Amino acid sequence: MEGQGFDLEEYVKQMGLLLDLEIADEYFDGVVANFERIKAIANIVNSLPLPEEIEVAPIFEP
Repeated sequence: MEGQGFDLEEYVKQMGLLLDLEIADEYFDGVVANFERIKAIANIVNSLPLPEEIEVAPIFEP
């Protein structure tokens, strides 16, 4: 998504509208910062290679 110009501020605004969730101005920057952290963590997880023999579990059981 880096090459597609993903705008986290716009994402937070649009998701707020979609969910009918008003984010107060004093919290907006903090919400965007948290999504930046989430994105960084997700990029690390998504960059890990998976062996071809891995199968999708039909049911998650912790």
